[in-house]
Amino acid sequence: MPKFLIQARYTPEGAKGVIEEGASGRRAAVEHVVAGLGGTVEAMYFSFGEDDFVCILDFPDAVSMAAVSLRVKASGALHTRATPLLTLDETDEAARREVAFRPPGA
Repeated sequence: MPKFLIQARYTPEGAKGVIEEGASGRRAAVEHVVAGLGGTVEAMYFSFGEDDFVCILDFPDAVSMAAVSLRVKASGALHTRATPLLTLDETDEAARREVAFRPPGA
């Protein structure tokens, strides 16, 4: 199942929501959304600095991740970045594939 790293930061309104319902309330909300599309939450951590939380999500496909991303961004409560994660085996397979690429000027 494809994995995605999510990095997010709350808007002021989103942060107020976290204060009101707590981190465990947000974790439950994330799990509900992800499970609704056949996925799971592998890990979720709140942080401080540039991002307010990070999580690793498993989804059946990239379209499911895109659907969640669109809805979350449309809410205006937070800004997110989703990064597909590859296993070591997937990276090894990618390294073995022939790619017909010519760098500029070559």
